[in-house]
Amino acid sequence: MAKFSEIISRVHGKVHDLANKKLYSDPKIYTGGIDISIWHTLSKSQQKTALNKHWYIYYSFRNPATGKLERQTNIKAGANNLKTKSERYKLLKEIQDGLLELLKDGYSPHQFNTKSKIDTVIYAFEFGMNLKKGDMSGTSYRKFKSRINGFERYLIQNGFKDRFITSVAKIDVVNYLNEVSKQTSNRNRNNTRIAISSLFSVLVNNELIPENFVKKINVLKAPPKRNKTYSLELVESLYNYIEKNDPALMLFIKFVSYNFLRPIEVSRLKVNDIDINSKTLRVFVKQGVYKQKRIPDLLLKELPDLSSYKDSDILITPNGPGIWETKEEHRREYFGKRLSKIKKLPQFNLDSDYNIYSFRHTFITRLYRSFRNDLTPFESKSKLMLITGHATMTALEKYLRDVDAEIPDDYSEHLK
Repeated sequence: MAKFSEIISRVHGKVHDLANKKLYSDPKIYTGGIDISIWHTLSKSQQKTALNKHWYIYYSFRNPATGKLERQTNIKAGANNLKTKSERYKLLKEIQDGLLELLKDGYSPHQFNTKSKIDTVIYAFEFGMNLKKGDMSGTSYRKFKSRINGFERYLIQNGFKDRFITSVAKIDVVNYLNEVSKQTSNRNRNNTRIAISSLFSVLVNNELIPENFVKKINVLKAPPKRNKTYSLELVESLYNYIEKNDPALMLFIKFVSYNFLRPIEVSRLKVNDIDINSKTLRVFVKQGVYKQKRIPDLLLKELPDLSSYKDSDILITPNGPGIWETKEEHRREYFGKRLSKIKKLPQFNLDSDYNIYSFRHTFITRLYRSFRNDLTPFESKSKLMLITGHATMTALEKYLRDVDAEIPDDYSEHLK
């Protein structure tokens, strides 16, 4: 065991080393990315561009917990309300000189609790996520939170636990995203980038960080995974088997096939979302937003009598309409697993590229090709757009290309 005096000596040495280090960097003025000394040589357009940016004072101060210099919150002091370079620079120069004198006299941003907990990484992340929670659906927020928690764990493992949020640099995010890409996929990496950027935008809006540099990080190529379309023969075979052996799954699939709902949307349906009289349903698409869709007669006749059920009952559960106290994504996964077991049967032997979503692709393709027998491509897409619920024609056209819905006529004659 080391002698007590040796331990005291080592501790004293560390404290002495820290004391000899400068506690702060000299405050500097950011002037819109322009060297203020050559202002008179700039064109009016260049001057206007610089004045359209936020000017501020920035500096770093040594964190007493980590011993590292960390960027402090930018000081704007209302300077950006001033319209000319002279007025703006004069105000910031006075503040810069005053701040430098305070720092020389021993001022610390950690003194008198002038820094709040929210400036640390952990509290800033918690603050940002609480604000995002009110803007996102339950499913979206859970995915968002999972990605942000992963990034937070990475930062803590790399020494950011007691550091300020302004100390997180672009390279820290890039390094984390590289890890995500290696361990999972470019697609997951890109989605994680979107989540972190979304959080940082909230922090910028609340002036906890000066900019959202995550937006500048490149997006990697990630070819979308395409779910295969079922052939007509395969659909008939699957329908015959599922109809006899799993009626609940069959009804779930028919909402995807005939009403073109996404599996997550089917899992959300409740009894009061179905209006038998008007032959319509309402589907929850995002926070507080519902869309109304026509229920085709082909599907309407498949519905059970709903008159004896509560409005709040889930429409499709393993045992018909009723209470199912589990998250909507778990309900979707439940039926997805039921289909997976059927896909593995010898008479089907289908790979993972076939799933419940594939039924939506199959029947949208079938409907589009049927329309094309009598209508022009534009007329067919216009009619289809009302049925599928795509927000724009561009989105629908991209979807149709992805599923190869448009097959050209035989062009052999032109090759002779």
